[in-house]
Amino acid sequence: MSLSMHQASAPVFIQGLKGLAGVLDKAAAHAAARNIEPSVLLQSRLFPDMFPLTRQVQIAADFAKGCVARLAGQEPPAYEDNEASFDELKARIAKTIAFLESIPAADVDGSEDRDITLVRRGQTSVVKGQTYLLMQALPNFYFHCTTAYAILRHNGVEVGKKDFLGVA
Repeated sequence: MSLSMHQASAPVFIQGLKGLAGVLDKAAAHAAARNIEPSVLLQSRLFPDMFPLTRQVQIAADFAKGCVARLAGQEPPAYEDNEASFDELKARIAKTIAFLESIPAADVDGSEDRDITLVRRGQTSVVKGQTYLLMQALPNFYFHCTTAYAILRHNGVEVGKKDFLGVA
């Protein structure tokens, strides 16, 4: 049995986002238990030239919704990037999951050879759907999820591989 473009995208992003939401729950509980102002964790970074936790979560959600929308031939929904709390970040994740679940599998399947036009820093490029999913969207999604996880782990939040993977 072959793997469809939908199976390789939406459910994968959803599982990753659920794991990210769970990690944020643990971070909020960690901050509350230790009387740490949540903004300390939300603005933490691994290195000064890297994005803080909040931006890592925003970008992960953006790659998930952007990829599946583009594969389905849709314009990705725009989010404001104004989240300032764990609850707001979790709401963004929930909104992203709801969007991913709203796209019919049939709209994504068969998009392997669909032209995907991307504009980054004023430069336009066109890649095929399968290349976009496997070589750009998924690696970037996991990079930002992993970085968010690492920021929290570095700050003492007790999370493990099962939390990252979003499995019980």
